[in-house]
Amino acid sequence: MTWTGRETRKKKSSLLRKLVVLAAFLLVLLLALIALWYLLAGRLPEPIPSPPGPDRPDSQSANCPDVQVVVVPGTWESSAVDDPYSPSANPASLMLNVSRPLQQQFPPSRADVYTVPYVAQFSNPIAFPPDGQQSYNNSRAAGMAATNDILVRRHAECPLSSFLLTGFSQGAVIAGDVASSIGAGDGPVPADLVLGVGLIADGRRDPAAATNIGAPVVGVGAELSLAGLQIPGITMTGPRPGGFGDLADRTVEICAPSDGICDAPARAMAPGNWIGSAMRLLEYNNNPVHALYNSYVVDENGTTATQWMARWAAEKIAAAPTPAHS
Repeated sequence: MTWTGRETRKKKSSLLRKLVVLAAFLLVLLLALIALWYLLAGRLPEPIPSPPGPDRPDSQSANCPDVQVVVVPGTWESSAVDDPYSPSANPASLMLNVSRPLQQQFPPSRADVYTVPYVAQFSNPIAFPPDGQQSYNNSRAAGMAATNDILVRRHAECPLSSFLLTGFSQGAVIAGDVASSIGAGDGPVPADLVLGVGLIADGRRDPAAATNIGAPVVGVGAELSLAGLQIPGITMTGPRPGGFGDLADRTVEICAPSDGICDAPARAMAPGNWIGSAMRLLEYNNNPVHALYNSYVVDENGTTATQWMARWAAEKIAAAPTPAHS
């Protein structure tokens, strides 16, 4: 072999080593960026606090409401700095059609209607450049923390007050998760103080876990449909373990047929269900039903979803006990 041939082989070998090192560096960099992407996109909510002990006084402060209503708005319908007693972050927020009638019907001493202020966003994980929104995981964790906070604070101040929880969409997931923990005996307030839980378009809806209001719905919540799916900032957590536990008979769900958030195909990612799931996707295309619960009729009397939820809540409040005042 000539000298020129040996030089050529050495150059090729050196170039190959450099390419291998470069490829390894790029792979490590890519893995680091993916890890950073996941970290920045957020994790699931922190564990929910355990309720206080069973000992309660015979009376409470006259400043305490008989019932604490906790309302959790849906995605893009709240903000972390919104006024919990006069929300204005989104004047078209669906839950205003539940909270305002309750505020008009009851004085604050009977029912304190508190709308949870939280980030309420759902960023597109593949948007480039980033869309500036908080991820679903981060938003959900913030909403969970804010909901737990008002429940813990109110119960500490007013140990005899009853509670009613309600929410829409992402807010229904949050309210439902808090209710599930309460029903399991591991939530921020004791289960016997909860009058009811009302959820509209719950992304973790399990048809067998609660009473369903309105037309029959064949599907399940999107988080059950896509259980196990994890992409940066979006974790599909599947069904709530144990459902609503002790609150099952006090929990109601409203879901409009073909709303992909709460009426998604069961086990959509199972290979045997791909064709059926694809057919269901055609129902969701250009279907605005998720935004129409204020006009979606749930009974033969023409009652809409929000009207039904407001009346249901009002009946619960009217029948609630009146604690003695100290």
